[in-house]
Amino acid sequence: MAISQKEIIDLLLQSYSMELETVMNYLANSTNLDGVRAEEIKKSLSADVGGEIGHAQQLANRIKQLGGHIPGSKGVTLGAQIQPVTDTTDVCGVIKSVIAVEEAACAQYKKIIRAVEGEDYVTQDLCVRLLADEEEHLVQFKGFLKEYVGN
Repeated sequence: MAISQKEIIDLLLQSYSMELETVMNYLANSTNLDGVRAEEIKKSLSADVGGEIGHAQQLANRIKQLGGHIPGSKGVTLGAQIQPVTDTTDVCGVIKSVIAVEEAACAQYKKIIRAVEGEDYVTQDLCVRLLADEEEHLVQFKGFLKEYVGN
């Protein structure tokens, strides 16, 4: 069964919203975390903000190419992801939330890759590249978690 262009745009818009929400949460956590043990995580999250914005920009460009409309703040669906921790010294909580967000992003990109198989190779290629970036972040933060809680 072929996927419609509208369905592709809707999937890409979901990813776009997820990326923007990730930017907000990474920015908040990279700013709010306190303590010596938090420094490496803060640096990593701060660096990742730019990459996540880049993902959103790539998605926005593809949505536009497909004839979609990029929403402003009122049109972006937020609140589906894990929110920043309230305890500013909860480094493990932040790491676990990043892992959850990256796993959700990987699942979303895999969903799109499967959905557009044989129908939209450009979108598929974009999502494969974004998936690779998200998997890299996921591995990095799983490594951080091992360091904080052990094997």
